[in-house]
Order: sequence, then C-alpha cells, then structure tokens
Amino acid sequence: MSRYTNKYKPCGVYEKYFKRAFDVALSTGALIVLSPVMGITALLVRNKLGSPVIYTQERPGLNEKIFKLYKFRTMTNKTDSNGELLPDEDRLTDFGKLLRSTSLDELPELINIIKGDMSIVGPRPLMLEYLPYYTSKERHRHDVRPGLTGLAQICGRSFISWEDVFNYDLQYVNSITFKRDVNIIIKTIKNVIEKKDIADVSAARKDEKGRYYCMVDGEEIILHSPLNEERENAYAQ
Repeated sequence: MSRYTNKYKPCGVYEKYFKRAFDVALSTGALIVLSPVMGITALLVRNKLGSPVIYTQERPGLNEKIFKLYKFRTMTNKTDSNGELLPDEDRLTDFGKLLRSTSLDELPELINIIKGDMSIVGPRPLMLEYLPYYTSKERHRHDVRPGLTGLAQICGRSFISWEDVFNYDLQYVNSITFKRDVNIIIKTIKNVIEKKDIADVSAARKDEKGRYYCMVDGEEIILHSPLNEERENAYAQ
C-alpha cells in the first residue's frame, strides 16, 4: 500500500473555521446532558457483561493516522474449553444487542470527538485491516476526520454496498456545509429513535458463501461482507 498523501484543503468558511468548534461545543454539551445515561449504561455493562466497561479498538482517522476508538462493550468474554474466545454471535447477549440497536454503545465516541480524533459528522472510521483494500479514490475518505455519524449512515447504513458507502463518504467530503451537518444529525437521531437501518447480524441467515441475510419489513436483505473478504473474493474470480 502506497503512502497516504492528503492534498485536501477545506473550501468553505464553516469547514475551515467553525466545524471543529461546533464539534467540541455539541459533543461537550451532549456528554454533560447524557452523563446520567452513560453512567447507568456503564454500571449495567459492568454487571451484565463484565469489565473493562469501555472497549477500545484502533481505527484509521484523519490522514489515516491511527487512534483508539471508544465504545461500550457489547459482548462477554466467554471462552471454550481451550480458553479461546467463543464466536461473536455466542458472546453477544440480548443486552449487547439492545446497546447496539439503540446506538448507546457509541456514546463514548463523544470523548473521541472532544480529543480531536473524530468529528460529529464524517465518514465512519472502519477497520484497520480494510486499509489495503481501498482504491486510491476511496482513500480520500480519510481527508477529513471520521464521524460519529455520516451521510452513508442515513442513506442505508448496513443495507447498501461498500461502493455506495464510499460514494456517500466522498460526496460528503467534497461538500461539507453547516446545513448538511445539521440535517445529517437530525436524520441520525430520527433513525436511532425508529431503530432504522440497523442490522442484527447475530440473527441473520448465513449462506454457504458466507453472505448474511436479514429480514427487513418482511423482505430478506443481503448485507455486505467485511470489505477485506469481499474484495479478496472479487480478486480471486
């Protein structure tokens, strides 16, 4: 993988001068207002799932710089007779599913925003192992800070292809405005309340090729596979 070079320059007044201040002010306010919810959630996670309460994972951020993403844990540490962790679907409890479906597990990312790792709105930070599989165009999703939510998340989230996800990411990167950010935040809150476009992979059907299918409004929808698996399979054909 070639070295990442960011030649992107903020083009609007909001993006250049006010977006970061907007992120800090809104995330700090949200952290204060939601602190009772986060405190109760942390206690429940500790009681039902164990410790550590906060799950950290390295993700690529602005300019592909690696940072630690914070989330509430949603799985137990159950192991088999050999001491190996059980598959994710066996460690994901009903409580963990509730955290994911309500997006409560994402709340610690407000700390990432205050620290400067993330923005409220931007392309979602994906797995480190996906980095070698981006096209040169898709890598420009890292020209800006990753977001707690983004354009792709309000336009299908788990139910659109990776190509569509990246197209939405780049569409956002190329047109960042205050109005768009506010609209995305409002639509995200609405989707969370309605539990829209959230895929429960633990309840999905898996076919012989490893593809997952979820029932949505009575219709079976195929979910995209992990990017590295999907593109490795495409290269092999």
